[in-house]
Amino acid sequence: MTGRRTAPSPKPWIEGIHAYVPGKSAGADGRPLVKLSANENPLGSSTLAIAARREASRPSVYPDPDSRELREALGELHGIDPARIVCGTGSDELLNLAAQGYAGPGDEVIYVRYGFAVYDIAARRCGAMPVVAPDKDYGTDVDALLGCVTDKTRVVFVANPNNPTGSYIPASELARLHAGLPDGVLLVVDQAYGEYLGADEDDGGMALAAAHDNVFVTRTFSKIYGLAGDRIGWGTGSPAIIDVMNRIRGPFNVGLTGQAAAVAAVRDQDFVRASREHNLAERTRFENAIRLLGNQGIRAVPSKANFVLVLFEGPLSAERALNAIGEAGYAVRHLPGQGLPDALRITIGTASQMDDIVTVIAREAEAAS
Repeated sequence: MTGRRTAPSPKPWIEGIHAYVPGKSAGADGRPLVKLSANENPLGSSTLAIAARREASRPSVYPDPDSRELREALGELHGIDPARIVCGTGSDELLNLAAQGYAGPGDEVIYVRYGFAVYDIAARRCGAMPVVAPDKDYGTDVDALLGCVTDKTRVVFVANPNNPTGSYIPASELARLHAGLPDGVLLVVDQAYGEYLGADEDDGGMALAAAHDNVFVTRTFSKIYGLAGDRIGWGTGSPAIIDVMNRIRGPFNVGLTGQAAAVAAVRDQDFVRASREHNLAERTRFENAIRLLGNQGIRAVPSKANFVLVLFEGPLSAERALNAIGEAGYAVRHLPGQGLPDALRITIGTASQMDDIVTVIAREAEAAS
């Protein structure tokens, strides 16, 4: 073979992907920071899950490729036929598979402005065109989403509660969105923070997935269950949707110890309730404290998740607040790349951690005014 050698060329749509940027855990000088940037559970993990994970450790053995015991545990908890459940490497894998399974070059994938960054990646990864619907005060606008639907639309992503804004639409709005979509469009309801909702706040996504052939609901063990390091997610939908996911997901995609930990976590609902109650109490306290800074141009977007998006619309800039919070030893999330240069997403931590954050913001606001 002669002539000049050339490197392989990626598909043209790959160059449009901006790699996902995780939350920081260290300062510019490398100093470790208390991580309130990734929406992890400040209570850690269930002790039952930790014990199960330790007992299951057999590095030389492949895991169950179908996550059968985990699907059965989830089915029992949620009243779902395990055959209508698929597990993934975090819910991120399943979100990508939803786009890959139903969209491709020439198709469109819709999500709301200020939606989860993975939606854009998932669309572009399979060659589809991402379409961004206008928001409604940092939340999901059903009419705006429906207004973006064309004959090229194949998938609509909705996070509920939404990340990174914490906003939420009730069951009536989610049902209205679904009713307005053509039957051939897949509605993906990302409920990564669903367990933080109260019993009276069910958005009806699971019921829609049980009753219709074009709804797929995803959840994760990374948030309230405190198993972010094990990368475990799951989803439910019609048998046809689950069949598509199983055809294209990675084999042995959920590890052995992760499956064991997740099964134990599902069975420890006391830990889940304690985590939900802690989050509600501290989120309410934090939002009330931020509300007192309203006359200085600082406000919080009402949240239903385990974080709060704080907007800096006065003399104190988000960047200055970010730096001051970092100097105090904490990492929070600044998202200018997602069109939020004047906001910080702050994970709900312990009571003392949230008090520290409020103290820093109040001090900097006073100094900036």
